[in-house]
Amino acid sequence: MTPTPRTKIRQHRERGVPDLAAQFLRDGIVAHVAIADERGPVVIPMTYQYDAAEPNTLYLHGAHNSRLLAAVASGAPVCVTVTLVDGLVYSKTALDHSVNYRSVVAFCRAAESQPDEARKRAVLDAMIGRYWPGRGPNAGYAPAPDVHLKATNFVALHIEEMSAKTRTGGANGPGDDDPSVPGTAGVTPTR
Repeated sequence: MTPTPRTKIRQHRERGVPDLAAQFLRDGIVAHVAIADERGPVVIPMTYQYDAAEPNTLYLHGAHNSRLLAAVASGAPVCVTVTLVDGLVYSKTALDHSVNYRSVVAFCRAAESQPDEARKRAVLDAMIGRYWPGRGPNAGYAPAPDVHLKATNFVALHIEEMSAKTRTGGANGPGDDDPSVPGTAGVTPTR
């Protein structure tokens, strides 16, 4: 997606990687979904389904009485953020401590139609397979009965715009690569 005024990266522009947004969504585990309704703004962490074969669609699921899903299903604008933390960067200077990460920010709205039972089942099975590769219905778990699918709300989000950003590498503060400067610098991997 071409950057827009809303998705243009302003701080550390060199870290912008728009071509990797889909990969970050595929690799992510938790999406922080932000809404603002009559009760005010809220951000809720959720599992989600994303498949690069449908690059402009992201699925959320949950209880029918969920405040978040009701707001999302209304067609209100939604912001979805996924961040993967790859390492904690420590420096010889306090200011230059950092985090190695991959992140994507997606601006979305609910798609026009709600998925039917067959689509719900396919999305649920794909999501389980994305989180646990190789698992599938009858290969690791019993298929969801219709009553469970009816009890769960699935909302397809259309991704209107998104941006992606990453930080990689080691500490880059003054003296971090100089053994004569006191202190330590490096990266503690988190995965």
